[in-house]
Amino acid sequence: MTTEELVRVDNLKKYFNVSNGIFRKKSEVKAVDDLRFTVYKGETLGIVGESGCGKSTTGRLLMRLLDATDGEVYFEGENIMDWDRKTLRQKRRDFQMIFQDPFASLNPRMVVEDIIEEPLKTIGMTKAERKARVGKLLADVGIPESYKDRYPHEFSGGQRQRIGIARALALNPKFIVADEPVAALDVSIQAQIINLLMDLQEEYGFTYLFIAHDLSVVQYISDRVGVMYLGQMVELTDSDELYEHPLHPYTKALLSSIPVPDIHTKREKITLAGEIPSPDNPPSGCRFHTRCPIAQEHCKTKVPEFREIKKGHYVACHEV
Repeated sequence: MTTEELVRVDNLKKYFNVSNGIFRKKSEVKAVDDLRFTVYKGETLGIVGESGCGKSTTGRLLMRLLDATDGEVYFEGENIMDWDRKTLRQKRRDFQMIFQDPFASLNPRMVVEDIIEEPLKTIGMTKAERKARVGKLLADVGIPESYKDRYPHEFSGGQRQRIGIARALALNPKFIVADEPVAALDVSIQAQIINLLMDLQEEYGFTYLFIAHDLSVVQYISDRVGVMYLGQMVELTDSDELYEHPLHPYTKALLSSIPVPDIHTKREKITLAGEIPSPDNPPSGCRFHTRCPIAQEHCKTKVPEFREIKKGHYVACHEV
């Protein structure tokens, strides 16, 4: 991993207008609100947080599968939000996505070879070149080439995810968003897919944004980890630093829930009071203050700055 910037997210926002019924006023769900971070070439940046915190929305914004309400996403110095449809189509080969549900993301009416070959048709490869590329991709992800004429329903969940990965790699992208790629798989298969992604990164130098709710998985695969809460980043630092020295009270609570494999080692479980506030009516000031065990009066009104506490360690908390 280098410190050369590949993706930079600046003041990114995505608000959804939601209807609450015929006689009720429409509300605005702030799924992502003022998000700022950088992804460096060759690294894996993990994004974690509770369901509904905006992780997947962030991934889709970076892919331009969703248009931002405000803010910028820079890819190799260019703001992708300024690209028109033609430019986006031309640039799409440089960034791809691995989806959570491999069955839903694969066309059930197409055989594996056609699924992987489809994006290759957009770059003018000959039929022979496409066939050779499909064979290489299947070998890279551990699927026998003899399976190329099978349909998605003929594969297991882990095999389908391998096919999804092969399709994402078809155009040799520079940046890959993996949106909960192992969440729907058995634990033993999860390990195989994670190791596959790491092996591919080592061989080809891919850069990953890895989105997940499993903190143990994120720790294993990530170089740095960002923690999100209600559409905002509350902590970001190196993986080892985050897991050994968390600073934000929300991060501490999340990490306290990770099971400890040694039965003789006890970890204090931090239980947060209250429920997660609704993103269409987030708390004023610090969004975490309604559940925070160390919240002060000024936390209710003053928004904490996402600032660098020590080299490479960013936190949004008044009390840190």
